[in-house]
Amino acid sequence: MAKTREVFVCGSCGSVSPKWQGQCGTCGEWNTLVAASAPAGTPRRGRGGVGVETAVPSTLAAESLGSPVRVATGSGELDRVLGGGLVAGSVTLLGGDPGIGKSTLMLQAAAALAAAGPVLYATGEESLQQVALRGRRLGLEESTSRLLAETCVEQILEASRAIDARVLIVDSIQTTYTEGVVSAPGSVAQLRECTALLVRHAKRTGTAVLLVGHVTKEGQIAGPRVLEHMVDTVLYFESDTGSRFRILRSVKNRFGAANEIGVFAMAGEGLREVKNPSAIFLSRDPQPAAGSVVTVLREGTRSLLIEVQALVDAGIGGSPRRVAVGIDGNRLTMLLAVAHRHGGLAFQGADVFANVVGGVRIDDTAADLAIVLAARSSLEDRPVSHSLVAFGEIGLAGEIRPVPFGEERLQEAAKHGFGTAIVAAANAPRRPPEGMRVRAVKRLAEALEAERAG
Repeated sequence: MAKTREVFVCGSCGSVSPKWQGQCGTCGEWNTLVAASAPAGTPRRGRGGVGVETAVPSTLAAESLGSPVRVATGSGELDRVLGGGLVAGSVTLLGGDPGIGKSTLMLQAAAALAAAGPVLYATGEESLQQVALRGRRLGLEESTSRLLAETCVEQILEASRAIDARVLIVDSIQTTYTEGVVSAPGSVAQLRECTALLVRHAKRTGTAVLLVGHVTKEGQIAGPRVLEHMVDTVLYFESDTGSRFRILRSVKNRFGAANEIGVFAMAGEGLREVKNPSAIFLSRDPQPAAGSVVTVLREGTRSLLIEVQALVDAGIGGSPRRVAVGIDGNRLTMLLAVAHRHGGLAFQGADVFANVVGGVRIDDTAADLAIVLAARSSLEDRPVSHSLVAFGEIGLAGEIRPVPFGEERLQEAAKHGFGTAIVAAANAPRRPPEGMRVRAVKRLAEALEAERAG
């Protein structure tokens, strides 16, 4: 047996150091180095050595002749997030909070994928009886996917090769270990080596590998960030506390658009697709209320109608509060300052609360205009028309800047019956959607006047 030596691996970036130090020399994080064991004296490949395979280079033109083979997962929303289906030989990492539905989604996908070829579902957290019980609850008794309760990655790969699995699901990567590393499952060294073995197996055999990962209290996948660099696709499950809706977001995808989202609803029979999420986020009060404005966000290739709410109230004490839920707090403060300077809206001394309905977090600057209009509506206690939608980025000079995919956003709003849109002048189409009036504005003052005029 080869001797082992102790090294220290950074839990943030995955870099290896021969000795412990307080700060990682690669990423600069403090107290992230963890002791791990690594084999000493590992033989390296020599040049032209006996028994060493020689890699044969190819050309881009030759490799581009065949398009990547995609397999439908049985869920249109999951296929959308993956970029059109599961790519053969790809490795996908799925993360999310405990109980959010990761294992449920993987078991449902395994049952659907089994119709196209052998599928192996390897679980390290549940017994086969527990998985079967969950499958019965989901109505998957007739599924032909193979189940395996195993945590040794070598045994999992051997079972996958034995049945010539087309899809391999590992739930979860933190429970697996490899015999080549002397450390406990879930350690940094084990995570790296197990993931490397699975990636190598996927690329050599064309097997699509799906990995389920735990998340930390910060909401990131546990383990070194190098895991996200090793895989092809990284998906995150998101959900608001107490909500039955789940948002599956792609933060990295080598075979499709990043930031693509899929919306699911958790029911007794498992996760159900939500094909028209805008209808959910727009479940508004029938009567117009002050402080509510609808905007159009762009998530990947999908346009979503989202309701933005604001509440402006008299401040208690000397320091006014700025509370933002689903919106960056610093951006809210900046927008209120611009509205005061270039729109004449006096928010000094008032508490301002902003919220995004449905538990969605807004990173799109297109919501700037809707946030200011909602705050003005609450300040004046005057409702905004239910048929109005607004989107546009607001600059510090009070200008309304255009946002990408303006025409697609207008089409989505028109499809849901909105009759008036306030947008940046550069986003105004030559021919507005049928039944919609588009008000093009260049300055914040013009937008405020356009909303007041209706």
